Amino acid sequence: MGTSIVTGAAGFIGSHLVEALLEQGERVIGIDHFNDYYDPALKRKNIMAAEAHPDFQLIEASMELLNWSVLLEDVDVVYHQAAQAGVRASWGEGFRLYTERNVNATQILLEAAKEAPNLKRIVFASSSSVYGDAETLPTREDLCPRPVSPYGITKLAAEHLCRLYAHNFGVPVVSLRYFTVYGPRQRSDMAFHLFMKAILENRPIRIYGDGQQTRDYTFVKDAIAANLAAASSPDVAGEVFNIGGGSRVALMDVIDTLEQITGIPIQREHIEQARGDARHTAADTSKAARMLEYKPQVTLAEGLAQEWQWIQALYR
Repeated sequence: MGTSIVTGAAGFIGSHLVEALLEQGERVIGIDHFNDYYDPALKRKNIMAAEAHPDFQLIEASMELLNWSVLLEDVDVVYHQAAQAGVRASWGEGFRLYTERNVNATQILLEAAKEAPNLKRIVFASSSSVYGDAETLPTREDLCPRPVSPYGITKLAAEHLCRLYAHNFGVPVVSLRYFTVYGPRQRSDMAFHLFMKAILENRPIRIYGDGQQTRDYTFVKDAIAANLAAASSPDVAGEVFNIGGGSRVALMDVIDTLEQITGIPIQREHIEQARGDARHTAADTSKAARMLEYKPQVTLAEGLAQEWQWIQALYR
């Protein structure tokens, strides 16, 4: 088997991807900066099992400071998951981190990839945030993207760079637009993690706005399957794909499902709507189904139950 690099290897999606690749017999180089956007101790837990594996190497560094031309010499695939995450934190002074970590770091990787002798694919983790308040639901990849957050702007800029390097230099990059990924190891700033922790601690959960906003929720294992398919499918370099979970659900309905799963009455506290949050998201995944044979396998109820098991183990 070959060698893969996973950037953001200790993160939510990255750590699952590392484990899936090791299970397939790959040699994996994980890169993570362990920044403090959320508790680095959670990331250490995420990557602990992989660190014991003989075919795994962890590099703790910022992407901008690495010698990518040397790193990429014998690498087949790069899964570029590293990013400065979070829609709400991307306003104000923090925006500089988003341009550095989402745009500049991606450009550095793409520049080095031009000369990488054995590189077969880069899979770039993009986001449904590029669409903003999409005019059409479910949303197809060819709809004009109109981000409503600074975070979404940086992910779209990185996507455009991927397209330019594919078109001008033949860099074999594929972009995946994730729609609200959830499951075990979900970041501690994300809604389901916050909700479940509040339920565990008998606190009210905080709901932005009226709770009628809808999302296309994607279980993490389905996102991993999409990455593996994007790395190996023929004739997809330069393409962009929506990766969704297959059902659009209102937030209040999610909370009702959580009540059923946990068996605990949930207290709700409504607060004002957050700036930069899209009102509705829904993925048209027909292109991914056609070209990547992507088909989400995990229902929202199944996925929430798995995340609830993990949350209980994490905090009890």
